[in-house]
Amino acid sequence: MNDGQVREEIATFGGGCFWCIDAVFVEAEGVLGVESGYSGGDVDHPSYADVCSGRTGHAEVIRVRFDPARIGYRDLLEIFFTIHDPTTLNRQGNDVGTQYRSVIYFHDAAQRETAAAVIAELATQLRRPIVTELSPAVRFWPAEDYHQGYFAANGQEPYCQFVVAPKVMKFRDKFAALRRR
Repeated sequence: MNDGQVREEIATFGGGCFWCIDAVFVEAEGVLGVESGYSGGDVDHPSYADVCSGRTGHAEVIRVRFDPARIGYRDLLEIFFTIHDPTTLNRQGNDVGTQYRSVIYFHDAAQRETAAAVIAELATQLRRPIVTELSPAVRFWPAEDYHQGYFAANGQEPYCQFVVAPKVMKFRDKFAALRRR
C-alpha cells in the first residue's frame, strides 16, 4: 500500500568528471536530485582547484537522491557502469588523475552487496579487470555552485559537446524505459 509518501535513499558514485555523470542521472525516472561534489579524501571543504591538484585524495562524485519505489539501486548501478569505463584506473578518457577514479560509496550493507554482485556479473563480460573502488560512504563535500547542473547550463561548450553529450545519448538510447517522462 502506498501512503503517498516518497521514500528517499542516497547513492554516491564517481566515474570521471562529475559533469558527465550528473547530466545522465538527472534524466532518470525516480531520481529526486543530483548534487556534484567531492568524497573520499583527507581535506575538509576542498575546492575544485584543490581536488584537481590530485593532492586531496578526493574523487569527483555525484550524490543521487532517489525514490527506490520508482528506480532501484541496481538500475542506478547499471546506468553508472554503462556511462563510464570501470576498467581504467584513475582516468576517464582525457581526464586523468585519482580524482577521476571509478568509485561506488555504499551507504548500507544492502548497497554494498548489490554493488558487489553487479561488479561480479560485469566482470564476466569484460576483457579487462574492473578497477571500481567499492567503499563505505564518507563525508560528501558539495562542489561549487557553478558545477551543479553544469551540462544543462553549458551544453554548447566544446567539452560538453564532445564528452558529456555522448554519455547522455548513450543513456537515452540504452535506458529509454528509465528516462524521466
